[in-house]
Amino acid sequence: MLTPDVNLPIVARNRGVMNFKLIFKTLLIIALLALLVIMGMYNRQYVQFKMPHVRTQEQPAAIMYFSFFGIGFLSGTLLMAGGKKGGSGKSNKVQT
Repeated sequence: MLTPDVNLPIVARNRGVMNFKLIFKTLLIIALLALLVIMGMYNRQYVQFKMPHVRTQEQPAAIMYFSFFGIGFLSGTLLMAGGKKGGSGKSNKVQT
């Protein structure tokens, strides 16, 4: 009997449990986006965003939540990207 394990060794090698870290990150992002949608639905009033040396912004609270989430998500992604070094086969050790 032919099974995917026999026909495709790549499938047999990767048939383990899904990566828990990936599932956790996905569920966390979905929960954060759900909270963002709920905040956007119930916070329709205008709020003022004041900072020194910056023009005062007055926008709906939902747009500010969305922009803060987007900026935080992008900055977190940029900080977490490229953490592992790879690609070069040479080591920096001095051989004796």
